[in-house]
Amino acid sequence: MSDHIRNTGPMLASPCCGAKTRSGGACRSPAVGGKKRCRMHGLFTRDAIEERRRIQALLGEAQKLLEEMK
Repeated sequence: MSDHIRNTGPMLASPCCGAKTRSGGACRSPAVGGKKRCRMHGLFTRDAIEERRRIQALLGEAQKLLEEMK
């Protein structure tokens, strides 16, 4: 085990993520600067969800085109 002292003050003083964990508790990670969620929970923004929907639609159209070419 290491004898050095960890400087956790800034992390503990920063705002916490507002997301809930799978078990129902609060996420204990610090929020990303200027945001309300941590780096893991911030992935589910409206923009990201919309982008995934567009990609899924594009993949569906490509699949239909491939089926038509058979």
